[in-house]
Amino acid sequence: MTSISTPILKLPELLAPAGNWECAKAAVENGADAIYFGLDKFNARMRAENFTEADLPELMEFLHLRGVKGYVTLNTLIFPQELTEAQQYLKTIISAGVDAVIVQDVGICRLIRHLSPDFPIHASTQMTITSAAGVEFAKSLGCQLVVLARECSITEINKIQQQITQKNTSLPLEVFVHGALCVAYSGQCLTSEALGGRSANRGECAQACRMPYDLIADGEVVNLDNRKYLLSPQDLAGLEVLPELVKSGVTCLKIEGRLKAPEYVANVTQVYRKALDKIMKTNVEMFHETSLQHKSSGLGKDQYNLEMAFSRGLYTGWFEGINNQELVHARFGKKRGVYLGEVTRIYNEQITVKLEAPVKPGDGIVFDCGHPETKEEGGRIYAVIQKGKDAILSFGKNNLNFRQINIGDKVWKTNDPELDKQIRQSYAGENPQFPKPINIAVYGEIGEKLIAIARDEFGNIVQVESEILVVEAHTKPLTTERIKEQFGRLGNTPFYLDTFINHLNGNIMLPVSELNRMRREIVSQLEELRKKPKFWQLNHHGKWQDLISSKSTTIPASPSLIILVRNIKQLKAALTADIKTVYCEFENPRNYQEAVKIVREYEEDVSIFVAPPRITKSGETWILKQVRAANADGYLIRNYDQLEYFANERCVADFSLNIANPLTADYFKQRFNLERLTASYDLNINQLEALITNYPGQNFEVTIHQHIPMFHMEHCVFCAFLSTGTDYTNCGRPCEKQEVKIKDRVGSEHILKADSGCRNTVYNGTAQTGAEYVQRLISLGLQHLRIEFLNETPEQVIKTIDYYQQLLQGEITGSQIWRELKLQNQLGVTRGSMRVM
Repeated sequence: MTSISTPILKLPELLAPAGNWECAKAAVENGADAIYFGLDKFNARMRAENFTEADLPELMEFLHLRGVKGYVTLNTLIFPQELTEAQQYLKTIISAGVDAVIVQDVGICRLIRHLSPDFPIHASTQMTITSAAGVEFAKSLGCQLVVLARECSITEINKIQQQITQKNTSLPLEVFVHGALCVAYSGQCLTSEALGGRSANRGECAQACRMPYDLIADGEVVNLDNRKYLLSPQDLAGLEVLPELVKSGVTCLKIEGRLKAPEYVANVTQVYRKALDKIMKTNVEMFHETSLQHKSSGLGKDQYNLEMAFSRGLYTGWFEGINNQELVHARFGKKRGVYLGEVTRIYNEQITVKLEAPVKPGDGIVFDCGHPETKEEGGRIYAVIQKGKDAILSFGKNNLNFRQINIGDKVWKTNDPELDKQIRQSYAGENPQFPKPINIAVYGEIGEKLIAIARDEFGNIVQVESEILVVEAHTKPLTTERIKEQFGRLGNTPFYLDTFINHLNGNIMLPVSELNRMRREIVSQLEELRKKPKFWQLNHHGKWQDLISSKSTTIPASPSLIILVRNIKQLKAALTADIKTVYCEFENPRNYQEAVKIVREYEEDVSIFVAPPRITKSGETWILKQVRAANADGYLIRNYDQLEYFANERCVADFSLNIANPLTADYFKQRFNLERLTASYDLNINQLEALITNYPGQNFEVTIHQHIPMFHMEHCVFCAFLSTGTDYTNCGRPCEKQEVKIKDRVGSEHILKADSGCRNTVYNGTAQTGAEYVQRLISLGLQHLRIEFLNETPEQVIKTIDYYQQLLQGEITGSQIWRELKLQNQLGVTRGSMRVM
């Protein structure tokens, strides 16, 4: 007879955010297995209160005592001048016994491995990892865990798990399970940089995605009624698909929210902790069935709590695949809370609401008239008269301007003081709410000391002996139950007694006071062991300069222009301008074959490189095959899949690989044998100079003229607002029929394009130039300068190239180019992100 064993269910770690001490306590007391937090530099939430280096020893001691891990976020790009400071920062972090660091910058991963061979690195979602090739790339850098891009569905997560297992490149995977969703791929958003010089890759996101926009199709504003927030996704809530996430085998579930209040952290952590524990106790399928029953019976307590914590609307994000009609409802971009109902009557300073959710005196509400950008009426409810499904609400005198409230307005509950109080109580007390298990075994015989051996969940072991010898009991011997009871009195400690084994022989006696002393000693010794910082190997003398393998051997050469075009007409125009290298980035890669043919027929010594899309997911190799079918001279590499797929071809690293310092540059250059490296668009002129000074200039390419790509998104604006379809299978492809722009609050119109993977890019409607800095860069050894065109006419292409050729020949200055293009071509060229803010 063959027995089939059921695989043991392993729950993923629950990882909560902590922007300050109170948030850290809120997370720990509500069941987080780990927290992640930033220090005062180099983290992607610079607006959070954050911790300091000096806080680290005390914070890690607190966390480890409570059996919770602590991960530091160092998840921004690091500029050349900052490498020495980042190096010292890392040494402090490693010495403090932090459990891992979450990293975006490729060069920083290298530096960590140089400083410590065993300190854990987690690849941040800012690394834009969407496939098995991305996981493999992270592993080659020495990462121990990968945080996948939020755009990955559960089906895609399963596919990645399968592929990395087959390729023997498995790493633990982490996904975001709850919180705000960026509309753009993390690590690929340049909007804040383009519009305000505040880089999202530096923790300074200005949240332009939460602003209202008009949609313009073929020159006409599209009437979308009250849908203005075209780029603001609902918040992610993975509670509904938690069983599928557990079954997918992800190692860690992450809650977003380092800018949020401790009440949010406590509330959301508590909901997911209970749900995970319930899955463990019941099983995945049973939990799923119960969840569906709760869902069908209306707003459950967990859903209510999550919506009150913070909600722009809750949705499963991309977990269940792409649904462009659901992801962005576009009615508002700010916190709302629980939907209460609609105003049906306004009379005598009382408002009647047809209720969809419970309401009580003291609750805070807001009236939504469909214009969230204006000041909205709202306040606390003074009294509630319930009449069936209707509620008559009264408010404090002069609290509301009733003339601003209309029948039909939606009503949202934004605050529930009772819930807030209950949530605060969960972390306000001194007693630990989530004690950790310890196991105790006792040994001894009459005439000897009683010995107690205790073990915690991390394998720490302590042995405590009685100070009094065990004697024979003549009347009331100590029973196993009595001894267990005394050792189990752990109420105000971080522990609870999980298993107790009695190895005592005979009828014995020992005073209860002695058992209590031994218990206190066990707790004290275990606490001391747990509070000790983790020891990681550290090379105290290691320097980032040790890692640079390419020494400066600049070969003098005259600087050249590289032209990127986005259609055949622009390509033909560029070829008339005596250009030796052209890049093509077309929406349809099938058109590359025609482009290659045109170039080859025009002039043999012109090189043509073609660009695959920015993102490649599992199952999208067909796009790369189409790109390769063109038989171009080389390829513009945007991601990790393309590094692998085009490994034996001529390749240039594009800006999306975020090359911002010499450590990153050296890694890509040496490991992948790339011809050139496009410098990150996050660098201003001083930072570019530092990059070229610290690594040979001929290796780099700098884009000096372009419409900066601001948002790069899985969200398809064409599908969501110009069709009723959910994705490419049923949208009717409006992206192929209409020219679309989005207009922001100041009247600027930004150009929207879709690529072959149906991902959208919003380009800044105003081109930017770095012409004023070209001579400085050339003097440092830069030889390759790129000009990118978007929707320019052939005439504009020729004229713009001519200006830059004159600039390289010293016939005009950079300032003249800036003025001439602005005046003559109405391109609206700005000095752009290269200038020092």
